[in-house]
Amino acid sequence: MILVTGASGFVGLYLVRALSAQGIQLRALYHNNPPQTPDATLPGVEWQKADLLDVYDVEAAMQKITHVYHCAAIVSFQPGDQSKMLHFNPESTANIVNAALAQEIEKMVYLSSVAAIGRSASDTGKQVTEEEEWGESAYNSAYGISKYVAEMEVWRAIGEGLDAVIINPGIILGSGHWDSGSPALMKVVWNQFPFYTNGVTGWADVEDVVRIMLLCMASSITGERYIVSAGNHSFKEIFTLMASALGKKPPTIYANSMVTGLAWRLGRLQNLLGRQAVITRETARNAHSLSFYNNEKLKSAFPHFSYTSIEETITKMARSFVTVHKK
Repeated sequence: MILVTGASGFVGLYLVRALSAQGIQLRALYHNNPPQTPDATLPGVEWQKADLLDVYDVEAAMQKITHVYHCAAIVSFQPGDQSKMLHFNPESTANIVNAALAQEIEKMVYLSSVAAIGRSASDTGKQVTEEEEWGESAYNSAYGISKYVAEMEVWRAIGEGLDAVIINPGIILGSGHWDSGSPALMKVVWNQFPFYTNGVTGWADVEDVVRIMLLCMASSITGERYIVSAGNHSFKEIFTLMASALGKKPPTIYANSMVTGLAWRLGRLQNLLGRQAVITRETARNAHSLSFYNNEKLKSAFPHFSYTSIEETITKMARSFVTVHKK
């Protein structure tokens, strides 16, 4: 039986649907967000509520499990979430790999992030590969630090005999979960937000991420990490593609570091008033960062795999978004 953590989250839910469609029996874990109809009744899926910080919950969830997809994580760039994120992401991963070792499962695939590879001012503009060594830097977000430390737990378990693969996607795009994460960018463009930045990063379709996870699990590969990115694109390019797909006006005003600096400082006032800031210090920094990710290692491992173009991904997203928001 297969275990999926974070099963009601953005990537986790796409993975659960894909496994169910293949007729695979799985146990799908969730914590705060129970699955909604029709996902709650997917064939072959046993939904189970679990606290991944509770060792006993994790041990119970791991019973009769042979393979694990660990997708659960807190993803946030809000200052108020940093402490719980820095605790949850590494600690939950430690609990998962410890239980997996005790259960002697066959294999695990861990969903990490390019943020866990690390970044610094000297990295700007260069090609980043899986061999990049982590370095302490103000350019590393709290999320990135939490995922890096969580990865260290996976590497530790690999050293103790666990067969596992780590994947490091860029920003993941796809339909659904419109109020959080990267899909929320579609709502920003729909509302015709006028500003853009020239920051660059890697991007990937959520369905491609799931396909890679399935390929990694089915392969004999272990003890490796893979960057998953269809390509490196600027935020301006992504926003412009989204605007075109939605029939909206694209952003036309360049927000330099002074503008975004003012924006995140105003966001601090929102935090003090008990509201979430739209722009934080970390998102402002990321918006100007030039991070180019090399995806050649994955292409070499899976030569028959081909990425969905970002244009196609955004077209699919826009079609789905309009269907929901014009009701």
